Amino acid sequence: MKHLYIYILFIALLVSSSSFAQQTPGSKQTKAIAIVGATAHIGNGQIIENSVLVFENGKITSVNSGSANTSGMTVIDAKGKHVYPGFIAANSALGLVEVDAVRASDDQNEIGAMIPHVRSLIAYNTESKVVESMRPNGVLMAQVSPKGGRISGTSSIVQLDAWNWEDASIKTDDGIHLNWPSSFSRGRWWLGEPAGLKPNKEYANQINEVTTFITDSKAYLKGNKKPKHLPFEAMQGLYNGSQKLFVHVDDEKGIADAIYFAKNNNIEHLVIVGGAEAYKVTDLLKQQNVPVLINTPHTLPANDDQDYDMPFKLAKILHDAGIVVGIQVGNAENFQTRNLPFFAGTCAAYGIVKEEALKLITSNTAKILGIDSFAGTLEAGKDATLFISEGDALDMRTNILTQAFIQGREISLESHQTELWRRYSEKYKNQ
Repeated sequence: MKHLYIYILFIALLVSSSSFAQQTPGSKQTKAIAIVGATAHIGNGQIIENSVLVFENGKITSVNSGSANTSGMTVIDAKGKHVYPGFIAANSALGLVEVDAVRASDDQNEIGAMIPHVRSLIAYNTESKVVESMRPNGVLMAQVSPKGGRISGTSSIVQLDAWNWEDASIKTDDGIHLNWPSSFSRGRWWLGEPAGLKPNKEYANQINEVTTFITDSKAYLKGNKKPKHLPFEAMQGLYNGSQKLFVHVDDEKGIADAIYFAKNNNIEHLVIVGGAEAYKVTDLLKQQNVPVLINTPHTLPANDDQDYDMPFKLAKILHDAGIVVGIQVGNAENFQTRNLPFFAGTCAAYGIVKEEALKLITSNTAKILGIDSFAGTLEAGKDATLFISEGDALDMRTNILTQAFIQGREISLESHQTELWRRYSEKYKNQ
């Protein structure tokens, strides 16, 4: 009798927990699929009306206008709809934080100041309800980045429909993240100091600490590597060019100093993350070929002397200066990542041509993250990570997804939010 009770309890727990489980990842593509009649937004600035997009074995095989032989294929009639490449959320905490107020569900910060060996990927939770809620808006890939410390750790890029972090990864350990020291600090009012900004007296020392770490790691890597030093070993990718250095910095002086720092230390691939005052150093960014992942535009100006609409028009200023620019979501609340397409839409409303704004979250971001060989655009040979929308995907009123695919697998667009919506729609339908 006791064993029967335990068995019944186990089944009850299993059934109750299944209602909270992640949507089962889509099955591998087994048959060629053709999406016909849609307006195809390629992601590189081009549009193809009345398109025929074919993908097989998870890869796009052709994108053309007009008619095509689709015999033997599964045909999706998308006349009057729009097809887009999957959007890419750069510098996100997706899968690392579930509930901000619950410390046990927050894995984005680790203890320590110089911890490049800490890998965000192994903490990525594929069953996160937050991750699940990204897909209905077309966000299908993300760079999962660590936070905190001076050198926060190593990020990776994932697709948002997987059984575990190994399945999710599409580029492992793509870059190391450095939080650049601020050249200004605010007065500590609780100690009677003026509350305004003042020069950071520790700025030079803080940069020297990073420089010393770089120098020591290079010496270690050139030596006999004994005793084993994991933080130093994790820096190897920056020096051989296989990884990028993502420097999180907003102020003009910090951006310039970070660029010269990377150059002086022979770090080949540098990305500025944030860049609120990047418009002041466009010539330097262009000259050194440094891309920028800007903050989300739905924010206040960084300083009192900035134009009130600077966050909205920064993308256009950098774009017009010939700088590769994308949007990152690191400063937004985790759940706000779902609004990524609408951030791009805001940039379009403030001067960038709509298809150029689309590049901020597709091809430009793919290029900055180093995944443009297989993601970011609807082109033959690239992953079939894409979606069909009833309207303009950068407009929250019309971005209504009907189908989405990741590497050719049709994925579920259900989420905890859609389940609640249906539940309460039924509750009040007859009242």
